[in-house]
Amino acid sequence: MAGNFDQEWGSGAGVADQHVGMRLNHVPTEPSGPGPSAPPVYGPFAPGKGPGDFASTPADKQAAAGTIENELQPNTKKAAEHADDATNAAHKGFDGWDTAAGLKKVSDTWDQQVKNLMARLDAEKTALRGASGLFVRNDTAVYNQFGTQSKLNGF
Repeated sequence: MAGNFDQEWGSGAGVADQHVGMRLNHVPTEPSGPGPSAPPVYGPFAPGKGPGDFASTPADKQAAAGTIENELQPNTKKAAEHADDATNAAHKGFDGWDTAAGLKKVSDTWDQQVKNLMARLDAEKTALRGASGLFVRNDTAVYNQFGTQSKLNGF
């Protein structure tokens, strides 16, 4: 029963040759119908934001980083461990079958994807915390620069 899993399952008959696509026959001419619209505006000039308002605050960035650290990362780790346990049990149940080799490959791929996701979450958390401090330092530097250059200093 032992065979090469990749050869058995990787040779899907004609699956790789199938192409899926979409073609638009026309674009609606009426503005009320579905069609192209103006791209969304982000940042300090987004609707409802004035030139002095930021789209997020340092506290928002810290909260997002905290959510990554306290919710997303631990829950991702728990989900990965749960999947590993279930896959390992199934792997043992199919010992000696080609299915066991397939489960092993799936498990290895899953573990690598979880590792990549955890690294990405770490990077995003670090970037959020760094950006939060960067904005505060930048604002302070600009304030100090204008304060020392102003001819009205001392009035």
